[in-house]
Amino acid sequence: MSGVASVPEAAAAVPSPHAAGMAISLDGVRAGYGGIEVLHDVEFAVGPGEVRALLGPNGAGKSTLLRVMSGRLAMHAGRLVVDQHPVRRPRPERLTAAGMCCIPEGRGVFPNLTVEEHLTLWAGRGRSDRKAMMEAAAERWPVLGTRRRQLAGSLSGGERQMLALSRALRPGVRALVCDELSMGLAPKVVEELYRFIAGLARDGVTVVVVEQFAEMALGVATGAAVLVGGRIRLAGSPEEVRAGLQDAYLGGQTG
Repeated sequence: MSGVASVPEAAAAVPSPHAAGMAISLDGVRAGYGGIEVLHDVEFAVGPGEVRALLGPNGAGKSTLLRVMSGRLAMHAGRLVVDQHPVRRPRPERLTAAGMCCIPEGRGVFPNLTVEEHLTLWAGRGRSDRKAMMEAAAERWPVLGTRRRQLAGSLSGGERQMLALSRALRPGVRALVCDELSMGLAPKVVEELYRFIAGLARDGVTVVVVEQFAEMALGVATGAAVLVGGRIRLAGSPEEVRAGLQDAYLGGQTG
């Protein structure tokens, strides 16, 4: 991973809370589990500060693509490129150090930790960083400020997702990769979460968001791709993808 080793050094010169957005691409990626290949020669890219929606039905391979992108699943073939540097051995801890923040499906919070303990854990070792993280989360999500000593397991689904997204408020975050942001949540809550996503993008953070339900994601995205059966069936602007979505889900287009 010699290429990405220089990325955190370049990012360190950029002021908090966010560094310049991270360019990410997957080139000719094949990946899967055991002998079962799930992704077939996938090409997917997002530029610095862009919001790319990754759409597709259940079982299309969207979560697998995010696992490859975040270093949690090894590729069978192809390459991951970060800021024009091929990453030969992607590792989650190295990509995190380079500024990637991942929110897994299911939100990735610990039910027996409080809101404050989560934010302290994600902020890192510095006392000033922990204080800044707490203040930023409480300002963006006031409900978290009032429930800082409440166990995450006792929060509502929307509040747990707000807590999970607070990871992206950590200083130095350059890219947010989020799996199934809206799953199980009321439309009004989803709107609020996507306003947060749009705000991150305005701050220069690169965002990749996986969704089964396209419309809300396309409303904030600068580009989108549709994954069906482990292959990209359509890619383009939100308008182009919206217009071709039905055909893409039925396997009629390859982009």
